[in-house]
Amino acid sequence: MNLQKKKRSFIDATESGALSDLGFLLIIYFIVIAGFNINQGFLLNLPQKNSTKIVNVEDITKIYLKPHGELIFDGKTINYDDAKVIIKERVRRSPNMTLLLKIYPDALYQDVVNIINLSKELEIDNFSFSMVKEEK
Repeated sequence: MNLQKKKRSFIDATESGALSDLGFLLIIYFIVIAGFNINQGFLLNLPQKNSTKIVNVEDITKIYLKPHGELIFDGKTINYDDAKVIIKERVRRSPNMTLLLKIYPDALYQDVVNIINLSKELEIDNFSFSMVKEEK
């Protein structure tokens, strides 16, 4: 019976150094990545599906958003700053005011985002939007 002892090979410290460096760099990478803020989009409080809310017609402020960023309020073309002033005044008069944004299909997405940001900036709790149906 020939029993030979197998030699155990040990990993040399210089060979494991590269692996340790790689592990250390991966740990640093994941720590740095975890610290980045992720854009969460718009957080809107939506009503429950079966809930109904009665809104006074006088508390609704309708603004139409046409293509090329045109804003229409009470039949007049206004700019973004005018809209801000009008909405502020309406909120001051009626804290439960609802901002209703009517969006034309060709309106730019960024213009919609700007109005939504304005509603968040002015702390409007009641915000609604819908698409304007094109007449045939």
